[in-house]
Amino acid sequence: MVLLESEQFLTELTRLFQKCGLPGSVFITTKKYDGRTKPLPRKGSVEGFLPSDNKCLRATDGEKISTV
Repeated sequence: MVLLESEQFLTELTRLFQKCGLPGSVFITTKKYDGRTKPLPRKGSVEGFLPSDNKCLRATDGEKISTV
């Protein structure tokens, strides 16, 4: 996954849409992001996150790009 600045993300997102064409698919999702660069070990479900914590926007068509 590549973390990009907002302008770069929009440019790459446009490129993904153009590359996929009419019959293809691009998936756009939001992910939880708390500013950490390394994942924490899982000990069950993560509690304490609100919908407003979904600050990472990710697009994929097999290649993942993201922005915060």
